[in-house]
Amino acid sequence: MADQNTKILRGRLLTFSSAPQGEEDTQAYSYEEDGALLISNGQIVARSSYKDVAALAPAGTEIVDHRPHLILPGLIDTHIHFPQAEVIASWADQLLDWLNDYTFPAEMKFTDKAHGARIAQEFYDALLSHGTTTSSAYCSSHPNSVDAYFEEAERRSMLMLGGKTMMDRNAPTGACDTAQSSYDDSKALATKWHGRGRAHYVVTPRFAITSTPEQLEAAGCLLTEFPGCHLQTHINENHNEITFTKELYPEAPDYLGVYEKFGLLGPKTLLGHCIHMNERELRVMQETGSIAVFCPTSNLFLGSGLFNKAGLEDAGIRTAIATDVGGGTNYSMLRTLDEGYKVLQMQRQRMHPLTSFYWATLGNADALSLSDKIGTLDVGTDADIVVLNAKATPTMALRMETVETLSGELFVLQTLGDDRAVIETYICGQPSKPGR
Repeated sequence: MADQNTKILRGRLLTFSSAPQGEEDTQAYSYEEDGALLISNGQIVARSSYKDVAALAPAGTEIVDHRPHLILPGLIDTHIHFPQAEVIASWADQLLDWLNDYTFPAEMKFTDKAHGARIAQEFYDALLSHGTTTSSAYCSSHPNSVDAYFEEAERRSMLMLGGKTMMDRNAPTGACDTAQSSYDDSKALATKWHGRGRAHYVVTPRFAITSTPEQLEAAGCLLTEFPGCHLQTHINENHNEITFTKELYPEAPDYLGVYEKFGLLGPKTLLGHCIHMNERELRVMQETGSIAVFCPTSNLFLGSGLFNKAGLEDAGIRTAIATDVGGGTNYSMLRTLDEGYKVLQMQRQRMHPLTSFYWATLGNADALSLSDKIGTLDVGTDADIVVLNAKATPTMALRMETVETLSGELFVLQTLGDDRAVIETYICGQPSKPGR
């Protein structure tokens, strides 16, 4: 007989092996009309037609029938700000005003561990409600915020990335640390959390404006001491930000040159925004394997500019896509894909819906160097899964009456979908969408 940790999920399966060039590029994705996953002890142990998987399963295995809905890998968010949950949808001008008026005051509250724990519960509920199973988050400059973030992730068995924001200037005193304390705190937190369960620590200098050279040097030292850790920061988001960075680092050839000098670039470096890049920066990003992270809703909300996906990828640069809550305006990766499509459409870079869903699953997993664990429905990977209903609302159901292709269905989900389209979110094979 099967144990309680074994189950079959039945439905229409969609997973990717590479970036598809269109619906006819069937080598890049796998679609099974009546498919099934056999899940045991938090991992996918078989994927095939329902008939074949049912034949493999032990007698008495629980069958969860999600037909006619789509079963995909859980959605992945590569850039989000945990302490900004209370300031999403705050009216502001542009980036630097947003930080001073809303972000820094909100982050100062995270000295209080109880406050962090309460926000963490709401934050994770929001992610799971929208089908997001993994994200890479900026915490505040306070160690308490990191502990609250990872403790809640551990309670929910989620694979999460995150780190303490390093910030020692150009912000209120209550939001700042020092070069030395940021190093000491980050080292202690990385020692405590990195590799504990499903936690991945990220070295997190906010951006060049809020870090002294001494602090960026400390961040580089942390990467040397913890080579398995990621690094996340911001770059070339806003013209005023770029001008201020040049004033603070006049010796640097450009904005990226600041991070380059301190050894912060590499295949696990997540660079948020990358909107206003010069040719030298593109070349260095390609040479180091650094990742450009597209944050469409925040770029539009703050009036920052348009991400040039084709230009970056033509230069050989890896890309990812993210919500960037709270400058970003929605926790939903579906809404993010929709706004990303529009940003690219304005530049005549039409994005196929299969490409969109590849990007939010395997593409983002590859960008995080975690595709051996998440981002696909491959055997041996963790059973982080989302189930989507393209007829979730009356508007969607009416539109679906004339949709005849998988690509059309995906485009409906991307254009009209939100948390109502998420039937279930599974973490390690366990149903985890709040309120269900």
